[in-house]
Amino acid sequence: MIDTHAHLDACADRPSALIRRARSAGVDGIITVGTGIESSQVALELADLHEEVFAALGIDPHQAGDAEAGRVDELRELLQHEQAIAVGEIGLDYFRDRAPRDRQRRLFEAQLELAAELGKPVVIHTRDADADTAEVLSRFDGTVVMHCFSSPGLLDTALERGYYVSFAGNVTYPKASDLRGAAAQVPAERILAETDSPYLAPQARRGRPNEPANVALTVQELA
Repeated sequence: MIDTHAHLDACADRPSALIRRARSAGVDGIITVGTGIESSQVALELADLHEEVFAALGIDPHQAGDAEAGRVDELRELLQHEQAIAVGEIGLDYFRDRAPRDRQRRLFEAQLELAAELGKPVVIHTRDADADTAEVLSRFDGTVVMHCFSSPGLLDTALERGYYVSFAGNVTYPKASDLRGAAAQVPAERILAETDSPYLAPQARRGRPNEPANVALTVQELA
């Protein structure tokens, strides 16, 4: 199993302990995801130290309104690393609205252009922004992963365009029947599982910090 989306730099426990417990649970690969330049640098350091870890690097939409949005050239340099396998997480978040929407969109478009230039997949964060996310992605021809899928309104678009759809621990929650219904419609070869550690622990671990070992519980629910 692979945990396709974790934030090892945000977890309280040491990465080595998290990786050891993940391995014991049958998880032999973890993609740790950067949310800004410093976070992405840590992700690469962890990927260098641990053979099970790979890195996705990006600047998330919450930082589109501050100086971090001006560091895309630095991101380009980090993405040259052999362990940097994707650009992300990137996208739009109109739920938290921590940055002006026009700036979120500009940052999103700039990182999609970077991914196209480098031939990297993209890992998409989208909340309450279905129409704009679909419209911006319509001009990107590369591989797309819809991270922590929670937008059933985007399901038809994802299926039509052949996106990968990744489900996190919230698919196990009793009230998440819409997510389970969405998962049932995604071809098996397009489903991914993630933890989004340390967030969104599966129902059996709810109330505790999430970790990569718990991706097994999400895989079980999806099965």
